[in-house]
Amino acid sequence: MEVLKIATAGSVDDGKSTLIGRLLYDTKSLTTDKIEAIEKSSKQKGYDYLDFSLATDGLVAEREQGITIDVAHIYFSTAKKSYIIADTPGHVEYTRNMVTGASTSQVSIILIDARKGVIEQTYRHFFINNLLRVKEVIVAVNKMDLVDYSEEVYNKIKSDFQALNSKSSFKEQNVSYIPLSAINGGNVADKSENMPWYTGQTVLEHLEALEPEDVFETGKARFPVQTVIRPKTEEYHDFRGYAGKLYGNNIKVGDAVTVLPSLTESKVTKIHFFDKQFDEATAGSSITLELENDINVTRGDMIVKSNELPKIEKDINTTICWMDSKKLVAGTKYLVQHNTNRVLAKIESVKNVIATDYSGVTPATQLSINEIGEVTIKLSKALYFDAYNDNKSNGAFILIDVATNTTAGVGFIN
Repeated sequence: MEVLKIATAGSVDDGKSTLIGRLLYDTKSLTTDKIEAIEKSSKQKGYDYLDFSLATDGLVAEREQGITIDVAHIYFSTAKKSYIIADTPGHVEYTRNMVTGASTSQVSIILIDARKGVIEQTYRHFFINNLLRVKEVIVAVNKMDLVDYSEEVYNKIKSDFQALNSKSSFKEQNVSYIPLSAINGGNVADKSENMPWYTGQTVLEHLEALEPEDVFETGKARFPVQTVIRPKTEEYHDFRGYAGKLYGNNIKVGDAVTVLPSLTESKVTKIHFFDKQFDEATAGSSITLELENDINVTRGDMIVKSNELPKIEKDINTTICWMDSKKLVAGTKYLVQHNTNRVLAKIESVKNVIATDYSGVTPATQLSINEIGEVTIKLSKALYFDAYNDNKSNGAFILIDVATNTTAGVGFIN
């Protein structure tokens, strides 16, 4: 069964949590006691409807304030797919949470309140999805019940968002528009009788129809080695395998490969997936490779096809989303965690801060929490990387504070 990862984004009261709760309810993914708790709480609050946001807002402060503060991951399944939804907060002070939630997602649902239309927050949400190269974006125009299900209102919002989309540099992104009413379920899982003028898919129909090629980017095969397997048992006395997760593209038995950073060449002889063997492994598979000759391969090395070598450099130009309360300034040292490789690094310069409303860049010498900017970094030893635009898995990294061991920032190599 396919697993589809979805990130939601929206401003306060746009109805993200309600939409997710409605999806869970309509797909019969809520337990009986959870439904009873929602019914009881909705009655206590005097609502004449079920408050489905209670299905996702787990923190007491979230329920009290009616807002989403932290990223919550919600799981549900249909007969066709399994889904993981990252319910991310929409406030500017939680930009880092939005980036975290969207960084592993293949689909993003951007909610817009039909009464408010496209606002500053919408620009930020779309900018982050462009930055993270999320291929499939659903613009969910919510609360259509509060504008009398007006087609004119929906068309105006769609037109405004299309104008915003024209500013995007990520032309491979597909943007779809769905008018809905999450509170009563219109166009969430079932078609709304109140919007006969809309003939497209519901949110669930759209998600169900997505194919892997619609949402996954392909690039060059990259295999960061997580561990070396040496059982040394009677049955597998001479076995030497290299375990990890394959990114970017497929790899086959017989492929000529190069091990980085040693640049040692070899050939794939066997591909193991648990207790089975295959002639080919697809991107996203957790596998163990056997190579033709016994060469020195350790955790942190990377196996690539010999005709698809990445860049190998000690200086990188990056875009950083800063997540720490301590500001990022030139001269400070951090650990760069890139796949299974960890390297000591020094911040060479902070060039600018990038406006998330597409208004441009501002020259800067530091980054504050939740700011995004261009930063140059010098590494203590070379990384083997691709630009994030060419290979997402091999172009992203995190910065770790040497003193506190906290994740201080997330970076994308330009």
